[in-house]
Amino acid sequence: MSTLDSDMNQLESRVGGLTVGGKVHSLSAWFVLALRLMMGYAFAYSGFTKITGEFAAGGYLTNVAATNGNPLAGMFAWMGSTPWFVEFANVAVPWGELFIGLGLLVGAFVRLAAFFGALMMLMFYFGNWDMGHGFINGDFAYMLVFLAVAAFAAGRILGLDQYIENYDVGGETLVERYPALEYILG
Repeated sequence: MSTLDSDMNQLESRVGGLTVGGKVHSLSAWFVLALRLMMGYAFAYSGFTKITGEFAAGGYLTNVAATNGNPLAGMFAWMGSTPWFVEFANVAVPWGELFIGLGLLVGAFVRLAAFFGALMMLMFYFGNWDMGHGFINGDFAYMLVFLAVAAFAAGRILGLDQYIENYDVGGETLVERYPALEYILG
């Protein structure tokens, strides 16, 4: 049973018997939109500059994790010394960044884009491992921004996801017909 006033903008979630919730200011939608657009621009720009410039993942993968006691140093060394993986990363990183960014900018498939953005930031977090300032760094913070964008269904805020979800397919909305799409739209 909800303890929050139904007339207020609210958040509530139950996980493992623990319920958390709170009232949300109406301006929150603008901040969620700003986070989505900020991350969208940052990733689209980063991907575009890598595609149109010189980008090679091999050196980063081989050398980045060799210092600072990185727990995944061996995995990064393997990735950097495996030719097929380097070639995969040379394509996946720039194009992935571009498509993640474009998805966020137009608000289409936002949860899917945010998931892959968070995954990339997790890999960058481990690749750029540095405990000089503790466990939290910019990569970790950006990963949390991606997860917040996904959780708040930011694609429904001035985005295409609200239209994609409500697309009529034989008298049902797309999400009613294919409920699994709820996990990648929003």
